[in-house]
Amino acid sequence: MGGNSQRLRIEVLGPLRAWRDGSPLALGPVRRQTVLAALLLRDGAVVSHEHLLDGVWGADPPASGTKVLASHVNPLRRTLDRAGTRHTESVIRSGKGWYRFVLDDVRLDLADLAELGDRALRTKASGDLAEAAQQLTDALALFRGEPLAQLSGPFAAAERERLLERRRTLRLARLSCLVDLGRYGDALDDAARLPEADRYDESMLALRMRALYGCERQAEALHAYEDMRRRLSDELGVDPGEELRRMHEAVLRQDDVTLLGAAERQVVTAHPAAHRHPVNQLPGDTGQLVGRETELAVLTEPDPADAVSVVAVDGPAGVGKTALVVRAAHRISDRYPDGCLFVDLHAHSRERGRPAPERVLRRLLRSVGADGSEVPDDLDDLMTAWRAVTSPLRLLLVLDDAADTRQIRPLLPAGPGSRVIVTGRQRLAGLDADHRVTLETLGPGEAASLLRQIVGRERTDREPEATRELVRLCAGLPLALRIAGTRLQTRPAWTLGYLVERMADDEGRLGELSAGDRSVEAAFRLSYDQLPPEQRRGFRTLGLSPTVEFDVRTPAAMLGRSARDAGRILESLVDTSLLQQPRPGRYRLHDLVRVHARRLAGAAPAEAGPARGAALRLYLDAARVASDWGAGGYPTGPGPSGTSFTGWREAAVWLDEAGGELVDVVGHAVASGEAGLACWIAEALTDHFVGRGRLHECQAALGTALPYADAAADRRMAPALHNCLGYTLTHRARFPEACRHLRTALDLARERGERHEEGRALVGLGAMTGLGAAGPDAGRVEEGVSVLVAGRELAERYDDHWLVAMASFALGFVRHRQGRDEEALACFRDAHARGRAIGRPRALSRALTSNLDLHLYLDPSAARVLFRRVADLIRRTGDVLLHTLTLARLGTAEHNAGNLDAAAEVFRCALAQHGAPGPLDDPDHDRREMDLRCRLGRTYASAGRPAEAREQFRVALAVPGADRYPKEHKQAVEGLAATEGPVRAG
Repeated sequence: MGGNSQRLRIEVLGPLRAWRDGSPLALGPVRRQTVLAALLLRDGAVVSHEHLLDGVWGADPPASGTKVLASHVNPLRRTLDRAGTRHTESVIRSGKGWYRFVLDDVRLDLADLAELGDRALRTKASGDLAEAAQQLTDALALFRGEPLAQLSGPFAAAERERLLERRRTLRLARLSCLVDLGRYGDALDDAARLPEADRYDESMLALRMRALYGCERQAEALHAYEDMRRRLSDELGVDPGEELRRMHEAVLRQDDVTLLGAAERQVVTAHPAAHRHPVNQLPGDTGQLVGRETELAVLTEPDPADAVSVVAVDGPAGVGKTALVVRAAHRISDRYPDGCLFVDLHAHSRERGRPAPERVLRRLLRSVGADGSEVPDDLDDLMTAWRAVTSPLRLLLVLDDAADTRQIRPLLPAGPGSRVIVTGRQRLAGLDADHRVTLETLGPGEAASLLRQIVGRERTDREPEATRELVRLCAGLPLALRIAGTRLQTRPAWTLGYLVERMADDEGRLGELSAGDRSVEAAFRLSYDQLPPEQRRGFRTLGLSPTVEFDVRTPAAMLGRSARDAGRILESLVDTSLLQQPRPGRYRLHDLVRVHARRLAGAAPAEAGPARGAALRLYLDAARVASDWGAGGYPTGPGPSGTSFTGWREAAVWLDEAGGELVDVVGHAVASGEAGLACWIAEALTDHFVGRGRLHECQAALGTALPYADAAADRRMAPALHNCLGYTLTHRARFPEACRHLRTALDLARERGERHEEGRALVGLGAMTGLGAAGPDAGRVEEGVSVLVAGRELAERYDDHWLVAMASFALGFVRHRQGRDEEALACFRDAHARGRAIGRPRALSRALTSNLDLHLYLDPSAARVLFRRVADLIRRTGDVLLHTLTLARLGTAEHNAGNLDAAAEVFRCALAQHGAPGPLDDPDHDRREMDLRCRLGRTYASAGRPAEAREQFRVALAVPGADRYPKEHKQAVEGLAATEGPVRAG
């Protein structure tokens, strides 16, 4: 037990202990040992930082996050590794966001337990009870108390429970052997040493009753049963199970056959009539398998000793299912003394049809030594013969490329402890599998590693950028990487960059991924050709989706089907591994599969055109419905289609789910030659993007569409997109650029007679001029007011309520700065009325917020109540920025009313929301943080909490570039001085 001169030894079947070269190692505090256990017991799999934190700390992770992991892992490395071990060769490997414990040179008592325990259970199943009892004794001796004793956390608790259950199984098996051997005294000694929980296990008690009866202690056996019956009734309200009741009746009847019969009979072990060497039909292991540690761990788990285990592996064509299961089969082949069989079921083969089950069964029977002259012809008879022949055998059977469950069921062997591994592109839902593995494509690092193995490190390291691009073009598909690598192997004059150039478009990408009889597109085509017509059309159509990821609504629109019908088609494609489902309700095609689907769709132009147009119309509908601009905001363009959304909230949520791919929708429309739709979609997305603070994406979408505005039939689009860019750049505080776009919009609108866009340009220019943000025009306030009024008059003429509200906002702010608060209130009331006319919470809440700003000065008590209502209204719109600003004003209202605790809570909520991930190009982010912290600091100071106030002022001054905001900087310096004495500014 003390260690091994060759390898590191670690024991977990008791307190966690480790030795190197016979010397014990100090593993540190309990938490560090818990981290070690959470890495060690993953069978060499990669463990993400998040999973490790969850497993060790559970629902109460450390505030320092993943940094605390390094503080445990680094000392563990120094302890466990030999002196001088390089970081990359440590037993604990790491990468970006993960750790992995390498078990290659580690002797683990858990592995000894698996080996000894499995061997003992097999021996017991063979009928050699005496040898089994001794082997079980040896296996149980490995336990030195409670496994992982004293270690905390969810992972250690779950592993401890699993190991205790394993110990209970072995104890039960040993007790069974002792009773069946007639060693009743030994059995009772064992039972007496059982933990209290195990002594009340019904299976354990049944064996103990048999042992008591064998020692002629019938009364004690009956008392033991009665105690159990009473306990079950009192504590659980149930009666003993059938097995225990049967033992009780046997004791009452003194039924020696039932109670002692196994010990009285002579054990006979069946031997084959002639010695047969076990067959091994596994294909050779190519040695080029990377990034599959987790899947290999599942495939190589120990088998249950009393049943046939079935593992199903599915995944798309070319993902490496066969290579994976062959590697796993070779690793565990020594567990199956009666043979390792391999059958290719040819579900996806043009050259060879699917073999009949009768043919496969005859071959399997011959493989295990059945006499060919005795093999029947009928399928039922063959199945019966196969089960009879395999019932005493422990086999490994690999069934590769299965089409469906019907092909597999007749081939399942009957021998306990046997394992069947099935691969297929279909997800075999009808197969009762112990484990299922869905094989995904490789990550960028793993894919580069595979390519490096094939091409050679020298060539890949010489062209790192080209290597990364080639990996991207192969999209992590092992088959594609192997073919690309083979082309480079057989063409030494080619550079990786040259192959990348040849794969630049769809035609070249799939054309180059072909070598000899291997072809990525041919592999995909075999899956496609086996689909029913409805699914084939659905698959082709998905290649036209404007986004990589989508929900059921997009294909429903493209196919002209109901959501229910489209969902059924999508789920059937998921089952064939042609479509991925990264999370519930969301779907995507693998990059190369999408290229194949696009090529298929291109061969059916009459079908592709309407489908592509329907998808783009869906995004246009969603963007317009989600916008606050209202019907008047879009005087041109198509009306709502039949796939329109029921309300703004549904449309906004749907757009949010598209995430960063919304910009790609505009690019997709441009690439498809749909200039008009590209411009309409970019325009309609503007309000949604700005409301979410996604200003950079908004500018990118508009910049993609603007060069094609004059190609659109709608002459309004050029000034409209310039107006949208001006609106967006204003929010980014890039005022000179905003003014240039607005002036261009004004000139184009007047030239083309687009009065609607003329009004928008005037309002934008007037607002910047009146508020002093327009560079050289700053200070020309009344000029700005006149331009604003002219823009508002045009907007009123065309019933553009949103634009009227925007003009009233701006005019109200100008009048408030001039000290003309009654006029400002009138403007804000007008904006509020327009917001009510629009009927959208975000438009209404903007108006209310502006209105209430003045109430803070004119009527603070009323403002406090109204601000709470408005804050709740804004929260439901999803406009995080406006909600933060409203909370800041609500906190001020609570402070002014003397509700200091309530004010502090509101400011803390505003800061928490402000600290959440937001737009990267928010120009006011740092200034707002300083403002919020100064407000909270003043509230703490007023509440008599000077230490907390000082902390807020200090943090405000520590904001990067704090001196760029003189107003907030001054407030922080003055606040700090007031709470701790004089302080030097800056």
